[in-house]
Formats: sequence, structure tokens, C-alpha cells
Amino acid sequence: MATTAGTETGDSARGASVIVNVLQVIRCFTVDEPLQGVTEIAAQVGLHKSSVSRILSTLEQEKVVERDEASRKYRLGLGLIAVAGPLLAGLDVRRIAMDDLRELSETTAETAALNIWDGTAAVTVEQVPSRQQVKHTSVLGSRYATGLSASVQVFLAHETAERVRGLLDAGRIAFDSPSDPAAYLERLAAVRHDGHAVNHGETQPDEVGIAAPVLDHRGEVVAAVLLAAPRYRVPAERVAELAAHCREAAYRISQRLGAALP
Repeated sequence: MATTAGTETGDSARGASVIVNVLQVIRCFTVDEPLQGVTEIAAQVGLHKSSVSRILSTLEQEKVVERDEASRKYRLGLGLIAVAGPLLAGLDVRRIAMDDLRELSETTAETAALNIWDGTAAVTVEQVPSRQQVKHTSVLGSRYATGLSASVQVFLAHETAERVRGLLDAGRIAFDSPSDPAAYLERLAAVRHDGHAVNHGETQPDEVGIAAPVLDHRGEVVAAVLLAAPRYRVPAERVAELAAHCREAAYRISQRLGAALP
């Protein structure tokens, strides 16, 4: 029995060592160095090249790594996403964003909200009201499908032109007055370039909205951070300041969601 126990202990130790080696190999692939060869990995993890080669061969079979045809080196494969899928799917953008929404509201003294896109409208899913007596807030679950709404601009700015035109043609995105689709697409292009959208009293004469996109690990827009304030507190010269705070909050949330940002 003693011999069996000793054998089991040894097997467990070797099994743990193999797992550690596999994880060390996977961690060699980084954003800065996405392509790695056997020799480079062996030098980094302190294993013999034959051991690294066996590990990579197994990982390639499971599609965790794949060969780059040009260099014949390895890079991470889509199989890794399948492994991480349950974790990625379980990320709660509302929970992750909450601290940054509180900080944004505290810094600007205005209402900070988080909106998501349901395919045709921006939906308010979280909100931190302004501490000031006069404020602009919305009920959680409120839907916005007005083309000049700041959050709607952010979401549509990251849709294809064909998708935007389809929504406009179907009347799913509304405007208070006739709108030129070409001019609207130009406005969305500016939103994409600037990293934020502004609604300075265009949908409600007494309200200003400023929004910035939140990206996930795929680089896709999954939410928008919105600042809402009474227009009398936001003269034109204050828009740039609030927009910067809004972009910073969205940037921090995006980082926590795993977005690869500069």
C-alpha cells in the first residue's frame, strides 16, 4: 500500500507539473509577441525544445494554437476562445461598469448611465443620478430610438452603412424633422473618429447628452457610457471637458472587459 500511495503522489506531482508547463507555454503568446517558435518558447519557459514541441503539437490538435503559414511559427488559436467562452459570457457589463459610473457622476456632478443596444434602440440598464437637485435621469429599461440621441449615435456609428440605411428606411430610427441619410452617415463617421457623440439639446431642448462606446475583448461595441445634464449647466465650451471624462470612463470599462486598447 505504501508503494501505491507513493506512486499516486508521484503521478499527481508529475501531472501538476505538466499542467504548469502547458500554461507557461500558452502565456508566452502576448499582444506584443503573438507569434512564437519552439526555440523562443523553450528559452522563455526553461524546457527542452522537444518538450515544448510535444506540448505545442497537442495544443495544435485541440486548436488552442495554430501555425502561421508564412513564418511557420505558432499563434493562439480559436480553441482558446471556446475554453474561455463561459467566463467571457458571464462577464456582467453592468457590474463591471458600476464603479466607473459612480466616479464619472462624482467627477462631473451629472447623471452617468450605461446603455446597451438591442438592435433597434439604446436601452438604459444602469444609472447613477447626479447629486444636484436639478438633474436628468431615466427609468431603467427606457428605450431610445431617436437618431440624434447621443447613445444611439454611438451604437449606429459602429454599424455598417447598409445596416444604418436599413434602419432609417424602415423607420426604426426616428428624427423630429426630415433628415438627409448621407449627412447622418457623415455625422456618424465623425462620432467614430472623435470617440464620442453629443446631443446638445437636439432631442430635448433642455437636455444635453454625451456618450462614448464601451468595447469588449473582441473589439466590439457592447455598451455606451452616457452623461446626461440640464442644458443650462452645459454651455458649448464645457462639452469638450465632459466628453473627455465620458471617454475616460468608457475606456476604463473597456479595459476591464478585455478590450485591446492603445
